[in-house]
Parts: sequence; structure tokens; C-alpha cells
Amino acid sequence: MKQPINIFWFRRDLRLEDNHGFYEALKADKPVLPIFIFDETILSKLPKDDARVTFIHESLQTMQDTLKKDYNSSIAIYNGTPEEIFTSLIKDYSIETVYTNRDYEPYALSRDKNIESLLKTNDISFNTYKDQVIFERNEIVKKDGTPYRVYTPFSRVWMEEYKRNGVQFFPSEELLNNTVKDIELPNLSLIDIGFKEANVKVEHYTVTPTLIAGYEATRNFPAQDNTSKLGPHLRFGTVSVRKMVNEASKQKNITFLKELVWREFFMQILWHFPHTAKDSFKPKYDRIDWRNNETEFKAWCEGQTGYPLVDAGMRQLNATGFMHNRVRMLVGSFLCKHLLIDWRLGEAYFALKLHDYDMSSNIGNWQWVAGSGVDAAPYFRIFNPTTQIEKFDKQHAYIKKWVPEYQELTYATPIVDHKEARERCLRVYKEAVS
Repeated sequence: MKQPINIFWFRRDLRLEDNHGFYEALKADKPVLPIFIFDETILSKLPKDDARVTFIHESLQTMQDTLKKDYNSSIAIYNGTPEEIFTSLIKDYSIETVYTNRDYEPYALSRDKNIESLLKTNDISFNTYKDQVIFERNEIVKKDGTPYRVYTPFSRVWMEEYKRNGVQFFPSEELLNNTVKDIELPNLSLIDIGFKEANVKVEHYTVTPTLIAGYEATRNFPAQDNTSKLGPHLRFGTVSVRKMVNEASKQKNITFLKELVWREFFMQILWHFPHTAKDSFKPKYDRIDWRNNETEFKAWCEGQTGYPLVDAGMRQLNATGFMHNRVRMLVGSFLCKHLLIDWRLGEAYFALKLHDYDMSSNIGNWQWVAGSGVDAAPYFRIFNPTTQIEKFDKQHAYIKKWVPEYQELTYATPIVDHKEARERCLRVYKEAVS
């Protein structure tokens, strides 16, 4: 007779410490088999040298090393669809309960519903937990139970709830001895899943008291590069959001903390309004007559628009998988409003390139610059890509790094005149939304 076990399914929570679902699994009364699935449904859409896949694989190996060295156990790593893998696991093990942490994106919700159904037909429980956010789903809503659509009141209630209740930590690292021992489990290489190591790596994050305290004063200047690089680590859960929020809340300046609240605001928007993954939150904005000029879109993607700050941002993105947040707003606005190219095309390009790509934040911010989302910039707010240099890169240090030829004859001619593009945008938007 097979030994009864529980399974913990790692997803967006690639750490052994302060992991809510893992903690709940480990403190139950059965040995825990930790697993990770490289989901072919997702991998099939990615380039074979995707830096995020390399990062996930490296993070798993780091966890493996700890489990093998200190606990004589490991993580079973699989490649396939979740349905295929769980069908196989059900045959191989006597599983009582599958534990995991909740994910809120449309695909994840559909996937988990299917897995729960599969497990139920085999008399296996499926227990999910809140881990990647402080507040989820309906925990921060208006008094009438409807979701907030504006950030400021959402953040105010979020802060009040956080101050009132704080956060509970889950010391999963103290229970790692409760994992399954002494069995050979699959541990796949990148080559095994059809990928190769990325040339560009996900950067380590830097969250120090000094950075948090000075965040408001320095965050708008891309040449200073005083951002935390925390995004990918929150996205894949290599760091606990509870730990980061607590660190940020210790400082008198709460600008950094508010950025973490923005992340949760966009997450709850996508959860309450899943149609925004494809459609504008404000339906009338889907009436905009986008030009979608392929040549101009290509120039934007390659950083060849003739506008130095826009081009610097796109070249930084293409070279590093990162773009400074201030510059993200500018390049997004430029695409939608100067070039009249659909925000969805920009969102898809960022999804392909950004190491910190998170569907809810990416969609939320793209709809913000396009004017079509919740709490969005009004359509008549159009960033001037030249005066933005004076405000945020006055010494041209950022531009010089990424567009060294910007003062040379070889540099691209501006693909659109700012004044003419602005007037065209106002006309086209007004016709659509009036």
C-alpha cells in the first residue's frame, strides 16, 4: 500500500520561508511532496532563451540545494500541462490533499478550477491560500461591497486595514523536515524543458532602509537607477510580500509602500474585472480608430523613433529586460497618443520583454496611459517627450548611456511631429469618446 502524502504545488511563491500554503501543508499530518510544473501552455508562447524561465529554474535549484543538503528531500520538477502531471501523480501516489497559494489571473483561475475538478473526482482535497498579496479579492471594497475603481480611496482603506491588523507571517522554513524523504524525484534541466540559459539575467533586488527612505526623492530620475528591482522577485515569489511591506512601513516616507499598494490595486481590478485583460475598462475607448502603423510600431520597439528619451527606454528594455518606471509612462503614452497605436500591442511587447511582467500591473498601467482604464490619465494629457528630458534627464546621462548617437547625423529623424501628433490624438480620441 502506498504511503499517504500531501502535495504542495509551487507557482508564484518560489521560496521556502514565510510561504503560507507551504506552511499549511507542512503542519498537516502527512509528509509533503513539493512539486513545480513548467506549464507547457505558458512555455509554448515564450522565446527559448527567456530570462524569466532561467530565473525560475535557478530559483528552484537554490531551493533544491537547501532541501537536499539539510533535509534529505527535494522538489519534484515536471514539464507538461498541469492536468497531465496531476493525472500521473494520482496514479503514482496516495494523495490526500493538494495545497497551493492562490493566483488571480484569468488563465490561473481557469487552470485551478480544472485541477480542483480533477482532484475532486479522485477524492482529493484542493486547499488554496492567500500569499502573494496582503489583501485579496473582496477584502478591500467599498461599504456597499463593490470594488474600488480609484486608487486613492483604495489605498486609504488598505493602509487603515494594514495598520489595524498588521500581517501574519508563516514560518514554513521551520517545518521543512516534514517533507517526503529518500526518494528519487525528477529534477529537470533547462534543456529538458526545451529552453537554454538566458544571456541577460534577472537582477538581484535591493531594498535597504536608505533606498526606501530616499525613494520619493530619487525615483523619477532614470540615470540615478535608484529603483529596487524588486518586481520580478515579487512576481515569482522569491521574496515575501509581507516582509517587503513591513520593511517599507517602518519608514516615515511611505512612497515606496504606496507602490506596493498600487500593485495590489491593479490585482484586485483584474480579479473583479477580468475582461480588462483584453478590453478597455471604459468601453467607449475601444471605439478609438487606432492607426497601428507597422513601420512606426517597429521603430518604437527598436528604439528608433527619433525621440531620445523614448528610444533610451526601449533600448534599455530590449537590452536588460527592465525599464525605469518614469520612462515606462513616457514610452507608453508616446505609443498610444503620438503614434495612435493600440495599447494592447504595447502591452504584449512589454509582456514579452519585461522580467517583472505581471499581467495586472502591466494591463493597469497601459490602460492608464491610454486613458481607457480605471483611475486613468485623461485622454488630453499627452506627455511631451522633449520637455520630459528637461524634467527627468537634464544632463542627458540616461540618454547618453542608451542612445550614444543621439546628437549625431546618424540618429533617427523624429517619426512624428509632436504638435501635429498631439492635435491628431485629441481629434481622434474626442471623436471616439464623445
